[in-house]
Amino acid sequence: MAPHAAASSAAPTRRAGAGTRPLHIRWLGRVGYAEAWALQRGLHDLSAHDHLLVLEHPHVFTLGPRAERAHVLVDPVALGAELCETDRGGDVTYHGPGQLVGYPILTLGGRRGGGLGEAAAYVETLEELLIEVLADVGLAGAGRLDRHRGVWVGAAEGRPRKIAAVGVRLRRGRTLHGFSLNVDPDLSWFERIVPCGIREHPVTSLAAEGVAVRAVEVVEAVVARAVQRWGAAGWDRADVAAARPSVSQAAPADAPATGDGSRAARPRGARSPAPVALRTRSSGGDAAAPGDDAGGRKPPWMRVVARTGPEFRRISGVMRSLDLVTVCEEAGCPNIYECWADGTATFMIGGERCTRACGFCLVDTRRPDALDPAEPERVATAVARMGLEHAVVTGVARDDVADGGAAHFAASIRAIRRLCPSVTVEVLIPDCKGDADALATVFDERPDVLNHNLETVARLQRAVRPSAGYARSLAVLARAKAAGLTTKSSLMVGLGETAAEVTEALADLAGVGCDIVTIGQYLRPSSAHLPVVRWWAPEEFEALARIGQELGIGHVEAGPLTRSSYHASRAARSVGGARGGPEAPALAASGAASA
Repeated sequence: MAPHAAASSAAPTRRAGAGTRPLHIRWLGRVGYAEAWALQRGLHDLSAHDHLLVLEHPHVFTLGPRAERAHVLVDPVALGAELCETDRGGDVTYHGPGQLVGYPILTLGGRRGGGLGEAAAYVETLEELLIEVLADVGLAGAGRLDRHRGVWVGAAEGRPRKIAAVGVRLRRGRTLHGFSLNVDPDLSWFERIVPCGIREHPVTSLAAEGVAVRAVEVVEAVVARAVQRWGAAGWDRADVAAARPSVSQAAPADAPATGDGSRAARPRGARSPAPVALRTRSSGGDAAAPGDDAGGRKPPWMRVVARTGPEFRRISGVMRSLDLVTVCEEAGCPNIYECWADGTATFMIGGERCTRACGFCLVDTRRPDALDPAEPERVATAVARMGLEHAVVTGVARDDVADGGAAHFAASIRAIRRLCPSVTVEVLIPDCKGDADALATVFDERPDVLNHNLETVARLQRAVRPSAGYARSLAVLARAKAAGLTTKSSLMVGLGETAAEVTEALADLAGVGCDIVTIGQYLRPSSAHLPVVRWWAPEEFEALARIGQELGIGHVEAGPLTRSSYHASRAARSVGGARGGPEAPALAASGAASA
């Protein structure tokens, strides 16, 4: 970050000290700056817990409110970098590959909600943590420098070199931004700016100082020191990016036992297993996962009775007559007979081909056709013919178009409301590559529920959704919540996750203010998809629902056959996201647009 602290003038509030709330540590890998900033703001504003995000950014220069523009010596865009304005203290700095960034979101103990004195003391705490981390990984002699914030080496020899920067903001007693530590970045990037406004001293790194250490080892040191300082009330850790040794710590004795031997519980320091490598159909051949494929014979609670009565045939006829695609069919949803027999169905817009090849999804991944501009009107016509009061519209990921299909979703919302003004609309959107303008195109139409699926736990994200991102999905939900929308997400289980990992994912969804979460059993659509590692029992789903609600999620729908928008209208009404009585018919959707 930059070498100074900024403090807001928010109204004073009494806050508990840092370390008195559970600490959630997330190693997120490479995350775009804007996405990380959206996630920070969501956790800052909406979470009752403390958080530490550890990550790496693509090339980006960031400017504090009082930064000198002249300190950026090049055109960042010409170099393939971003230039972002931010509200942290300090001047201009650089983030990029090879640099470890930490964003603690903590509630501090001051009585005044975050003044300059408290901000300065917090900056010193971060500097101390970094000095300790550097010693832990083999660099002795790091310390502070008079007149300049951050962490320095070589001061005793009269050749000070900056190895870590600190820049923070306190708002309502909660911290934002944090620190950056140079492990092995390309130091020539710092020559393209005046780092932190300091011309007289160079920037260095662990590698430049002769310390050969892997980024994962530095992460381990940062986590250990953070837990010492802020983890007294319990902590957990989930990794998206790097493999690390599996460390098992005991869960509390009162945690409900689950079928995999773990305990679904509030965090008390339990850590997830090491990441696994799963091969999806995009790499050819069957998937590989821990343990045998358990999907050969389904347990009794997973068996579905086919009911193809008159209402099922009527819904099928409406969809066929309007040339519409249903995710019920395309994604192989097990609830198709129940929902269609009850007069409900699914709309999947954007065609029947997806530009992403997720390891769990049956939707076709060949090159998609052009978007059909008449499709939104046909969807609205189907809503009217079916007499729906709550409509859910999902869609395939369309990375082939500039906005990821956002305008097509917006057009569908407008068409439904124009033809059926009383109908409430829920949309299950892809991530639109995290593009803020594209997402705003959907948000500005004010859907009654904004759904975006996290799908799986942090450790399995890259195997299950190789074109998506854990941090990006949380940032989408945080941005939607910041826009004032009712938000929703979904998780699958049975891919090899533990109960503790699902609890961690639920804590992250609660942290960004998610109102509705659905949890269901993964079903393998074909032998070319990820295998079912185990079947979760109904009572385990009940335990997960209780945990989600205890974490502060307004409505948790959990069961073996639950899918993303199962009982969508009921869930929306339970959190004030839909109008109509309890018997209002709903248009249910499944999870094809998760990535």
